[in-house]
Amino acid sequence: MAATIIDGKKIAEAIRAELKEEIIRLKAQGVTPGLGVVLVGLDPASQSYVTAKERACAEIGIFSDDHRLSADTPQAELLALVERLNHDPRIHGILVQLPLPKPLREREVLQAMDPDKDVDGFHPTNVGRMVIGERAFWPCTPHAVLQMLKRSGIEIDGAHVVIVGRSQVVGAPLANLLFQKGPLGNATVTVCHTRTRDMGRFTRQADIVVAAAGRSNTITADMIRDGAVVIDVGVNRIPDATKKQGFRLVGDVDYEAVRGKASFITPVPGGVGPMTITMLLHNTVLSAKRRHGIE
Repeated sequence: MAATIIDGKKIAEAIRAELKEEIIRLKAQGVTPGLGVVLVGLDPASQSYVTAKERACAEIGIFSDDHRLSADTPQAELLALVERLNHDPRIHGILVQLPLPKPLREREVLQAMDPDKDVDGFHPTNVGRMVIGERAFWPCTPHAVLQMLKRSGIEIDGAHVVIVGRSQVVGAPLANLLFQKGPLGNATVTVCHTRTRDMGRFTRQADIVVAAAGRSNTITADMIRDGAVVIDVGVNRIPDATKKQGFRLVGDVDYEAVRGKASFITPVPGGVGPMTITMLLHNTVLSAKRRHGIE
C-alpha cells in the first residue's frame, strides 16, 4: 500500500488563509506587517526563492520592502542597510537571503540584525532563546516540518524521530524543538550525520524519519521500516535531458521505493518547500503583533 502524500502546498495554502484573516484584523487596528528583503548577487536559486517570498507577501497583505544589491556590494554598505531596516518602523521582519557572495561575512551580517526582527530565526540570541525554551522565532524549515506533522494528524509525543543531517539551519534546531516539552515536541530524537556508522540501523527504528542531508538517495527503502513517516527536506538538482532546464528536482529520499513502505511521505517539490516560505510569513506576522503588543 502506497504512502499517503503530505501535500505541503495544500497545508501552506490553509495556513496562509489563516494569516490573511489575521492580517485583515491587524490592519483594522492600524498595523500592517512589513518584511524587509535583502538579496545580494544573481544566484538563480536565491533569486527564485526571494521572488516566491515577495509574491507570497503580496498575496496575503504583508508589506514587502525589497533591496536587490550587486554581488560586489561592500560589507559596510550591507551592514548599513541592515541597520536602517532595524530602525524602520514599517519593518517587522528582516530577511537577508543566504548564502551571500564571497567575501561578504554572513555571521557578521546576521549578528547585526535586531533579534526581534530576525524572522529567519538565525540570530544567536534567537537560537539561544529557542534552545532554553524561551520565546523566540523558530527557524522556518524546522517549524514547517513540525506544522506538517501536526496538521497531518501524525503523533509526535513519544515518537522516535531520526533526523539525518545536523546543519544549523535544519537538523540541529529541529532536534532541539522535537525533544522539548510542548504540543509539538516530547519526541525521542536521534541525529545521524556523515560520520554515523550503519545509518540504517538507526533509521529502521524510527517512527518518523526526517531526511535533511542535502544528497539525493541518502534514504533508501531498506532503511525504512514498514509504516514509518518520512519527511524529505532535501532539494537536489539532478541532470534530466527530458526537462527544458536540463535538470529536475529530487529530495534526499528514494521517493518511489520508499513510498511503497512508508505510511506518510512528503514529495519534492511540493512538500516542505512551500511550507518554509509560509513559516517566514507566520514569523513576520508574529513579529508585528509582538511589536505592537497585540499578541
